[in-house]
Amino acid sequence: MIKNSIGKMIPDGYNPFISDDHFKTKSYQPINKVIPKSTCKRLDSISLLFDELNIKSGMTLSFHHHYRNGDLLLNMVLEEIKNRDLKNMTLAPSSIFPIHEPLVDLMKNQNVTSIYTNYVNGKVADAISHGYLKDLLIMDTHGGRARAIETGEIAIDVAFIAASAADIKGNANGIDGKNPCGPLGYIYPDLYYAKHKVVVTDTILDQLSQNDIDQKYIDYLIKIDQIGLSSGIESGTTSMTKDPVQLKIARDTVKLINALGYIKNQMSFQTGAGTTSIAVAAYLKNEMTKHHIKGSFASGGITSSLVDMLNCKLFDKLYDVQSFDLTAVNSYKINKNHILMDARQYANPYYKDAVVNNLDVVVLGATEIDLDFNVNVTTTSTHQLIGGSGGHSDTAYGSKLTIITTNLVKSRIPSIRKEIQVISTPGDSIDVIVTERGIAINPKRVDLLSKLKNSSLKILTIDELYQKAIEIAGEPNTFKHKDRVIGLVRYRDGSILDSIYEV
Repeated sequence: MIKNSIGKMIPDGYNPFISDDHFKTKSYQPINKVIPKSTCKRLDSISLLFDELNIKSGMTLSFHHHYRNGDLLLNMVLEEIKNRDLKNMTLAPSSIFPIHEPLVDLMKNQNVTSIYTNYVNGKVADAISHGYLKDLLIMDTHGGRARAIETGEIAIDVAFIAASAADIKGNANGIDGKNPCGPLGYIYPDLYYAKHKVVVTDTILDQLSQNDIDQKYIDYLIKIDQIGLSSGIESGTTSMTKDPVQLKIARDTVKLINALGYIKNQMSFQTGAGTTSIAVAAYLKNEMTKHHIKGSFASGGITSSLVDMLNCKLFDKLYDVQSFDLTAVNSYKINKNHILMDARQYANPYYKDAVVNNLDVVVLGATEIDLDFNVNVTTTSTHQLIGGSGGHSDTAYGSKLTIITTNLVKSRIPSIRKEIQVISTPGDSIDVIVTERGIAINPKRVDLLSKLKNSSLKILTIDELYQKAIEIAGEPNTFKHKDRVIGLVRYRDGSILDSIYEV
């Protein structure tokens, strides 16, 4: 084991994290895009595809997560792997949700032994935490996954593309058909660089309303009974919180953004789909409306709250990598200013003019934060896998102002701790932490501290916030995990931020 620059131990043979901008010193060389030699071929089942492509043990298969917890395609492919008793398969889904529980048995039987993903939740996360994956779980960021596929670091044999509708030539999208899911932003690296690309859909039309996937990249088209559940797109956190503590955090966050001068014409903004984040968007809407502010764009995974701001002409455009609810799906279908953003354009650190680098403000969450502003969104305080960076590190680095919102204490566990289980986003990328008990500014941002010198907001140091948390909940016990490394957290450039251990 070796130690990286932030003091975390990682296995020998991997590139240790050095700094959040070290990627600028590295060369970047994408592999050539893969274009089929023949036109798209229609097949009648996933089983026939396995025969046609001779999908065998040891191969790497990729998937995208635009159906989120309504995805059915990954499980269909898992069933085929199980029926054929293929072994040592590598999966590269952009995210894994509770609906993918059938994967647990395939890990136990070593049908699947390695996984690359950006987020993992549910029974699959539990099983990996308890050591059922033979080889390593590699946790990338959304931008880091795009980078790794473009360079051939993740070499995909077959990319399975779930689309709500396609035409017979292989053009496809996520808005036509009976089970729409919205923009298909995460599939583009797979679409361009996988050896074989397969569109799977439940609806084939003579003509699509638009072609988000170009037929020239598609090898095969398969029609099945149902591709996904549109209802599963909504995560259950797409409504505004009624919790008075979270509402205070949201109000203070918008007051802070205003005090720092970021609520202005042409501002750009991103926030997530959590209840506090949606409350931030609501209060920001009120402030922008009150002062007749019109922003340039909002971006990320898009929710109804951001659609509402677009419809109220508070932003010129929405850049959408995936929809978080059906309001956003419909908006993308009917509003030309609601624009598909592919994962490379969104967050690849080497993409020229990536959207994350044009953000003024991003509001993010955290499960725990240490005194150096490092953030964990990958595990609980007991090292149990519950998520992953997704776009957290990407937007935190790119945005001019990165804000973490969190309750100071959650279920009597302090959110701010001397040491956190896993570092998902390095502290140098975090500017501000907003809690109900006060706001901490990263001391490296002397410009922000200067602007807030006479603010009525309660500005504290991170140590003072920590002491307040300890006064409420007491000093937390340090969780002791096992010694076996079961996963790695990769930064956007492929360097290793941290190790994940078996619990």
